[in-house]
Amino acid sequence: MPLTTPLIDTRLDGLPPNFRGKVRDIYDAGNALVMVATDRISAFDYILGSGIPDKGLVLTQLSTFWFRQTTHIVANHLITTDVGQYPSPFRDHEAILSGRSMLVRKTSPVPVECVARGYLSGSGWKDYQATGTVCGIALPPGLKESDRLPHPIFTPATKAASGHDMNISEEEAGRVAGTTLISTLRDLTLSLYAFGAAHAESRGIILADTKFEFGLTPDGTIILIDEVMTPDSSRYWPADQYAPGRAQASFDKQFVRDYLEQIRWNKQPPVPTLPETVIHRTREKYLEAYRRLTGEELNLGNRGLA
Repeated sequence: MPLTTPLIDTRLDGLPPNFRGKVRDIYDAGNALVMVATDRISAFDYILGSGIPDKGLVLTQLSTFWFRQTTHIVANHLITTDVGQYPSPFRDHEAILSGRSMLVRKTSPVPVECVARGYLSGSGWKDYQATGTVCGIALPPGLKESDRLPHPIFTPATKAASGHDMNISEEEAGRVAGTTLISTLRDLTLSLYAFGAAHAESRGIILADTKFEFGLTPDGTIILIDEVMTPDSSRYWPADQYAPGRAQASFDKQFVRDYLEQIRWNKQPPVPTLPETVIHRTREKYLEAYRRLTGEELNLGNRGLA
């Protein structure tokens, strides 16, 4: 099936978005929000000139899968993904919103990203090489890149003014958001990771690490928000190709990053566009992750199945 044109920006007549993130456009819906996952893709903190067709569908539908699977651990902000149940102005835009949006509860987001790591990779590997620790947590000497950790660890992060994630210790996170709250979020993060990792393992996939975000309702209840265990917020590796001591094949932006390194982009504007081969291979990785984790085909609306 030929690739469709990616949805880069949502344009809903008379409904300007309150916020445009790297991937999501967020609209105020009175007592709730409408979150729309576009097909934008970012790398090295820049939104690229090309999108990945159906990526927003994968992010929304996989998050919905995990939201429904994890309610026994923590409540979440999902109200519905049925556009017919959205407030009236949004129901007129079902063609755009179906499959890539969700109506969610409003919260006060906790200003700390909650990361769980079961394997030594990414910024954690860089920290370990430099200090022997990750976010202040001492690890055994002699670990290799991509090694499985003795046990999963909680490694919070905050956003710097530049938009980069900045690893911090649990103690520092407590100073940002409150020690008691961070202690609770640590336990929730590790419980969610353990659940997700066990499910992924049963599908032949390693969940190396993942990032969660939480919000507080007006009465102070903690709920899970944003996206959950998607290829954008996680490192997923095919278990049958796993070999510590090197970077791993993954179900995410690997082809995009590799291409950008190959063309020696200086990671400054102007941002490059991607060749069709890279777009196609990246899309297939997102779709494969969705199929393997959920056991279902992605809902592509009127266009049939991938």
